Amino acid sequence: MATTSDTASQLIRPPAVAGMFYPSNPKELEASVQYYLTEAANKFAAAGKTAPKAIIAPHAGYVYSGLTAAAVYNRLAPARDIIKRVVILGPCHRVAVNGLALPSTEIFATPLGEVPLDMDAVARIIALPQVEIFNDTHIEDHSLEVHLPFLQKVLGEFSIVPLIVGQANPEQVAEVLEAVWGGPETLILISSDLSHYLAYDKARALDDRTRQAIERLDAEALSNEQACGRHSIKGLLMLAREKGLNVKTADVRNSGDTAGTKDRVVGYGSWYFEESGAAATVKDDFGAATRDLLTAHGQTLLHVAASAILAHLNKTGPMKLSLGEFAEPLRDHGACFVSLNKDNQLRGCIGSIQAWRPLITDVAENACKAAFQDRRFKKLTKKEIEKSDISMSISVMSPQTPISFSDEADFLAQLQPDIDGIVLQEGKKRGVFLPVVWKQLPEPKKFLSHLKRKAGLKEDYWSDTIQAWRYVTEGIYSSDLPADAPLWNHMGPPD
Repeated sequence: MATTSDTASQLIRPPAVAGMFYPSNPKELEASVQYYLTEAANKFAAAGKTAPKAIIAPHAGYVYSGLTAAAVYNRLAPARDIIKRVVILGPCHRVAVNGLALPSTEIFATPLGEVPLDMDAVARIIALPQVEIFNDTHIEDHSLEVHLPFLQKVLGEFSIVPLIVGQANPEQVAEVLEAVWGGPETLILISSDLSHYLAYDKARALDDRTRQAIERLDAEALSNEQACGRHSIKGLLMLAREKGLNVKTADVRNSGDTAGTKDRVVGYGSWYFEESGAAATVKDDFGAATRDLLTAHGQTLLHVAASAILAHLNKTGPMKLSLGEFAEPLRDHGACFVSLNKDNQLRGCIGSIQAWRPLITDVAENACKAAFQDRRFKKLTKKEIEKSDISMSISVMSPQTPISFSDEADFLAQLQPDIDGIVLQEGKKRGVFLPVVWKQLPEPKKFLSHLKRKAGLKEDYWSDTIQAWRYVTEGIYSSDLPADAPLWNHMGPPD
């Protein structure tokens, strides 16, 4: 017969990696956490006035990833007494599990004290088919445990919803997160390291790709080797995109930068997701950064776009780009539309609505597609360039933010003429308008009618399942595309 003491011990999950991943002595542990928080406060930008809704943080030993974790934990300071529930999702390291697993315990213990589970939140998700109680996968896994001392230091009283994530698709993860999303009292914490056991330079390159994918909220861009917590990250990115969250990077580094050798490193990154003012922040930050990019490198983008077209016309084969020769901002993933005009009339326009490759590559590829693959027009010829005025514009696109609306009238009321680019989607049908289209269709109702037609829908069509996203662009323009060399007589905004 089990004693009261035995029963109580079965309800507590004791620390499994104290003394290995972090100090087991309470005073040493508190001093260690405080050290990393202080170092991060001195090294990184100060926290804003509001705390993030969600964060991604690494789960390695503190000597390796403590600074990167602290960089994002410091941002919780404004909500120290507001956050009461932390939903933690970490990858499975020990015992395999399908879906997401809760523990059978009711308390997680660390050297700093005990943290209770939020049993009401547990009850809300346990009925989901992808969630089960499976204690074996929790007993020795570190991916959740290592975060608790940081949380105990930066928050007041709080409870947790601890989930080990095994084989689960992003939709399943997103459904669980949606069920416990809550308000400002709830923090979503995704536990993940990045690349594993690559040489230092290769790890940095791969981790930078991961950084860009997360900043774009691009779940599909994350492959298996990029993050051990990728299933949870993908689910969060999907939901963040739907809810219009804005994501920023707190820190990215690897074990070769902290306490390890550079021959086989593990990557670490931390990010924070904000709710309030997300769309405005994306717009303002994107506009300023992209204007700076175009001022510094706009000539290069136009040069590459024209050279790609001329290489095709001169039958010298596809232009090969050596990415290492270009400035870093042009090597970052970016999305653009390239438009050609002949005698002030559209002659071709092709683009990417989401960033998935280096911006310089996207510009070169879309320039050729606009010239030779836009089905509305015949292929551009060299004779046209010699005898006509061919101009080019490149519009660099911001990340998309979803628009929430109750009906068509509400949607129309939210449109911002001359500012918004719009993506409209119904099932597999999709239409995209650049902000420049407002010059031809300045009335929101006509703008929407033509956008529906472009998506393959009737002008009077509407349904409760229509989705829409807005984005902004910053562009650069050339009034002359010569036939012999990519030189321009004028640069500036299109008339």
